[in-house]
Amino acid sequence: MSTVVRHDTSPPISFGDRWRGWRDALLASAAFQRWAAAFPLTRPIARRRAAELFDLCAGFVYSQTLSACVQLDLFETLRAGPRDLAALAARGAIPVASMESLCEAACALKLLERRGAARYGLGPLGAALLGNPGIAAMVRHHAALYADLGDPLALLRGHDRERRLAHYWPYALDHGGASLTRDDVAPYTALMAASQPMIADVVLSAYPLTGHRCLLDVGGGDGSFLVAAARAAPQLRLQLFDLPGVAAIAGERLTKAGLADRTTITAGSFYDDPLPSGADVISLIRVVHDHDDDAVAHLLAKARAALPQDGVLLLAEPMRDAAGGSQGVSAYFEIYLRAMGQGRPRCASRLRELLKMAGFSQVRVLRTRIPLIASVIVAKS
Repeated sequence: MSTVVRHDTSPPISFGDRWRGWRDALLASAAFQRWAAAFPLTRPIARRRAAELFDLCAGFVYSQTLSACVQLDLFETLRAGPRDLAALAARGAIPVASMESLCEAACALKLLERRGAARYGLGPLGAALLGNPGIAAMVRHHAALYADLGDPLALLRGHDRERRLAHYWPYALDHGGASLTRDDVAPYTALMAASQPMIADVVLSAYPLTGHRCLLDVGGGDGSFLVAAARAAPQLRLQLFDLPGVAAIAGERLTKAGLADRTTITAGSFYDDPLPSGADVISLIRVVHDHDDDAVAHLLAKARAALPQDGVLLLAEPMRDAAGGSQGVSAYFEIYLRAMGQGRPRCASRLRELLKMAGFSQVRVLRTRIPLIASVIVAKS
């Protein structure tokens, strides 16, 4: 009788994995949790962990509280100063008791502040939101995301169902853009434009364009980034490349800004068309993370071909390993882009690999003021 010898081909368990297994078993123990909450040295950690778990469970309520405030224009209403609860309720056509619940919830989230009996004013986060209209625009459009996340497992399993977010970003359904009208592309173009001033400030502070002669902004939307770049670098010639419906909107925006004589606009799709030549710097602002690796490799190769020797590619977007909020970038964009139907948040090292595969060299990651909003990579052709 023969003997069958089975060989375990699984890798050995590392010391780190053993330690984490012991840690996980300890943290999962109800007895340890009770002890940690009572012991003076571990009590602050236990309370922080409890608060973090509560925030995860309550996060949807937090986001809907913010959504209600945005839909009611509460922050704009309170810009001039505190208002009485009754006046806020009347303005929002909401019963006083319900408005009080909303205002108290918003106070707990630092969106509002109590200013005496039955009076409310802006809180620190509500005031900050007023300085960035793009946040309110993003909150309003989240209704599509929440609809897609009504059944998160169906989304993750790829079950056939209509995704509202994919329709909000129509190029996710039509890469070439041939069938997209101006009305199709207007909502997402407006959303990107609303948040562009803060993005442009972060990017242009990290990489001033004063040493360049011509900038091509690929996927440039309504031209908001080019307007900011033109203001920061008056010598700069401007080029914009985007889908036909978007390019038409950009033409009007740039003409209104008095930049028509400095700007060349090219309509097309980087999937199907070459990028225009003539620029010594090409920008990809919040473009790459919207696309899968094959499409990104295709785009970077076209950018490399369009640049002259020693030309520069400027890539800016939220990145997974950036300091100051990279965990939030991963948690948000991993699911958001899954609902959109394409794209991935990437770390700087992965973007570096893709850039080098496309023929770029001297790839550098630059510090930015707010990495959560955008990190910046520059590379030479």
